[in-house]
Amino acid sequence: MTDSWTTISIDDLQVGQQVRYAGHEFTVARIDANFLGRDNMLCLIEDTPERWHAYPTVVGGEIEVQA
Repeated sequence: MTDSWTTISIDDLQVGQQVRYAGHEFTVARIDANFLGRDNMLCLIEDTPERWHAYPTVVGGEIEVQA
């Protein structure tokens, strides 16, 4: 079985979705708005027992999600 990916607006992204972004695949654990005090920035948080990582992005951008 092959993985199927689709591109969506970051504005439609939901916590729990598996994404491919900035060269990494991860499950979004949290989406923080107003990142760095900027209304047009978001931060996607990956939080697993193996790793915690933050991925900054912009409102209105696009991201690949696993279908």
